[in-house]
Amino acid sequence: MEKIAFSFILDYLYPLEIRVSPMFGCHALYNHEKILLIVRDRPEHNESNGIWIATTFEHHASLEQDITCLHSVSILNDRKRETAWRMIRSTDQDFEKNALKICELIKNGDIRIGKFPKARKKKLH
Repeated sequence: MEKIAFSFILDYLYPLEIRVSPMFGCHALYNHEKILLIVRDRPEHNESNGIWIATTFEHHASLEQDITCLHSVSILNDRKRETAWRMIRSTDQDFEKNALKICELIKNGDIRIGKFPKARKKKLH
């Protein structure tokens, strides 16, 4: 497997069982079947580099009280509207400090972070 971006967060998430899976040129981090984060560090669209947080619209305000630098992941919708996903940009001044905060919330079982992916429909032959 290719090296994942910002791999230090795996240390921050220890002792959780984290599965890393390639996704869209990035890497998704799962705990069992729940997607928690996506990490991205690519040369194109560098404003989308950082740690993407799987969450829902209903949790945006409270998460942004805990971590004030959260942004929408604009690459997911061509910058046309807000996305449910939030992110910490790798260029943010307190990137690593905020990454640690997110990991601590996850380790403490924060219900605002993580999604169970929708079941894929089976293709008929």
